[in-house]
Amino acid sequence: MTGEALRVDLHVHTCWSPDARTTPSDLVERAAEVGLDRVAVTDHGEIEGALRAQALDRRRIIVGEEIRCRGRTEIIGLFLSERVPDGLPLEEAVERVRDQGGAVYAPHPWAYLVAPARHARRAIASADIVEIFNSRAFWGRWNRQAEASARRHDRAAAASTDAHFPHELGRAWTEVPAFEGPSGLVEALRAGRPVARATGGPAVHVASAAWKLGRRARPGPGRDQASGARAPLGGPAIG
Repeated sequence: MTGEALRVDLHVHTCWSPDARTTPSDLVERAAEVGLDRVAVTDHGEIEGALRAQALDRRRIIVGEEIRCRGRTEIIGLFLSERVPDGLPLEEAVERVRDQGGAVYAPHPWAYLVAPARHARRAIASADIVEIFNSRAFWGRWNRQAEASARRHDRAAAASTDAHFPHELGRAWTEVPAFEGPSGLVEALRAGRPVARATGGPAVHVASAAWKLGRRARPGPGRDQASGARAPLGGPAIG
């Protein structure tokens, strides 16, 4: 890799995810503090938080979305302009991402409590990028399996935090050469270097579950009144 490397984290949540606390402004501030040059905001079934973060820092923020497909396999769309609904067949969700000119990212492909091999196979077959390190994947085997699968299928690879709280940012990133747009990102990742600094234990998931339960206890129909977050479909993935 020649020239100055950029640090990218391609899997981060704001409070538009029901189980995350980070506001868009907190995310932008913390990303700058820990030296992240590009951050993909990938809330569950929602892009509003990403759009608000991008309005604060257009250079740094990539608009994305974590999409739970029919059958509960999850993918991420990067460089989106429109929300992709949860619950679509995987193939249709992928098509909607690509119709926007976006890239498809397979988050924590093995970190499912039920049928992990099936979810990994489906997500990786459709993906441009595979997440080979997720800071919330506390069982080391999940990340090792993801890295082996990415190599076997010749996919671009990335390390990301899956951060739901500000303090999680900076635990992982990928160093890449400068890039522009989705195809540029994929090529940059092929020349990049994933950096894994820390893995959070099960406590981070307990904290997210507690935060989500607290939101459910608040009054208001359907959407969280403070953030506009939409409750996602239930499922067995860890992030």
